[in-house]
Amino acid sequence: MPEYIPPTLDWVKKHVELYEGSGGTKATTLPNTDMPCIIVTHVGNKTGGIRKIPLMRVKVDDTYVLIGSMGGQPKNPVWVYNLRANPDVEIRDGTDVIKMRAREVEDDQERSRLWEASADAYPPYNDYQAKTERKIPVFVAEPV
Repeated sequence: MPEYIPPTLDWVKKHVELYEGSGGTKATTLPNTDMPCIIVTHVGNKTGGIRKIPLMRVKVDDTYVLIGSMGGQPKNPVWVYNLRANPDVEIRDGTDVIKMRAREVEDDQERSRLWEASADAYPPYNDYQAKTERKIPVFVAEPV
């Protein structure tokens, strides 16, 4: 069984611990907001370890949209590379835990539709895209 490697940022680590430790009844929103979030459990592409990251909850039908914004930083978050290498994920949405497979959205029309849904759920995504020259990766997690 691969080892769990906690997030390196202290606030992220604490958020994941509270969300997971409560069975999905606490920390279901982004800290200091009322914006719902999910926990994405995935495998590190270099370490092979289990990783967990909170992301904004963007649900479209029976899928989740995962935005690699990193607040508009110039580089992608590490989890983007992990999902590209290991697309099997587990999503915790509150008390529900669902096995899913993530795929990066390449089709411009699909990406535009999912980006719009994501920006509706979390408007700062548009600011993040304006802040960076990179094209922010968009993934969709679909039921296995």
